[in-house]
Amino acid sequence: MILGYRIVSRLAAVAPSFVFRIIDATIVPMICLCLRAKRRIVAANMRRVDPSLRGKELRRVVNRAYRSYARYYIETFRVPFLDKQQIESGINVEGFEHVQNALSKGKGVILALPHLGGWEWSGRWLIHQGHQLHAVVEKLESEPVFKMFTELRKGYGVSVIPLDDRAGLAVQGALARNEIVALLCDRDLQGNGVSADFFGESTTLPAGPAFFALRTGAALLPIGTYFSPGFDKHETVVMPPIEVTRVGSLRQDVSRLTQELAHAIESLIKRAPDQWHLFQPNWPSDKTVER
Repeated sequence: MILGYRIVSRLAAVAPSFVFRIIDATIVPMICLCLRAKRRIVAANMRRVDPSLRGKELRRVVNRAYRSYARYYIETFRVPFLDKQQIESGINVEGFEHVQNALSKGKGVILALPHLGGWEWSGRWLIHQGHQLHAVVEKLESEPVFKMFTELRKGYGVSVIPLDDRAGLAVQGALARNEIVALLCDRDLQGNGVSADFFGESTTLPAGPAFFALRTGAALLPIGTYFSPGFDKHETVVMPPIEVTRVGSLRQDVSRLTQELAHAIESLIKRAPDQWHLFQPNWPSDKTVER
């Protein structure tokens, strides 16, 4: 696996964009057809977003989800080697004023995002606007692969915070400096999240976005980045901040805000469900789907 990633990384550094257009149009669809192992889970997740999906249309949406995921990986390797003009011309951002308004208050910004579309592209765009971006990322089973992706992100200015016991202090420190922290919030990776209704079924979601917003006073902004038609084209949507208030105990308030965030994230995913890169079980009933 690491060898394949390194080959793609080297290719990304030297190959012109038309090479990747060819790969995206020809090789990626063939690879996606061979990836059968998780198709049941992907199909179940797509039907949570749109219960009307059935038969051929469901299969088409699942195929598009795989292609979207492949495109995300291709872009992840390419983004560090693109110049500022290429990044700027490849994205349209809606709602950036919410980030600017929040930073003017001096308590930092939490960008809460699902595994959706091409978020690496919007991350680099944000850095080009002069902001320090921190990203909390899952530690992968393969240490060499994790190190490689960490170095890729650092290469274009992202401060990577590994999701471990020290992540909390790093996040609070960044917010105290009035900086921006990106937190993925649609999967409970550590298994210690809070209960929330998410697409019609109770599951657990990460408590981090709500907890840090309550603890620090940082603005909590749901955000999604989508692949637009055409190669190297994107649209980012920054939603208005979720109102962060204390009305009960910390536990109660974290639970309440996490539920509000879940509804916001649902609305972002519904805009392009086939760009939602959730290929793992995420609800209790998914155990039945896997069997």
